[in-house]
Amino acid sequence: MSDEIDANEELLLQAMTVEQTPEYKAEAGTALLKSEKLAKLSDVVEALKQVFDPEIPINVYDLGLIYRMNQAENGNLDIDMTLTAPGCPVAEVMPQQVADAAASVKGVGKVSVRVVWEPQWTVERLSDDAKEMLEMF
Repeated sequence: MSDEIDANEELLLQAMTVEQTPEYKAEAGTALLKSEKLAKLSDVVEALKQVFDPEIPINVYDLGLIYRMNQAENGNLDIDMTLTAPGCPVAEVMPQQVADAAASVKGVGKVSVRVVWEPQWTVERLSDDAKEMLEMF
């Protein structure tokens, strides 16, 4: 009996072992000239609101998928984002869509987007507008 329990424990531990999550990155844009005026981050946010999750009719910003945007003095932009799940079917496409949208804003240089998995996305990250759209109130 104890061998059977040990085998079941081993199977359970294997099932609970988290495989390494995939790493997704995307780049877009070109370096700015020193004379170019830097974009406002609020303009970048508006551009990101044009990128929608195809499964949920809400943009990536209001979904709470954008975790961090860091604009360097030269106009380059680093963005950390997440996805609703590691197995998301658009995992390979959405980071590039985000990079392209950000790079389309006048005054943004090179854009680098990195998908991060910590902290894990939850519905609490939804904006009030997104919650309203999903009638979660």
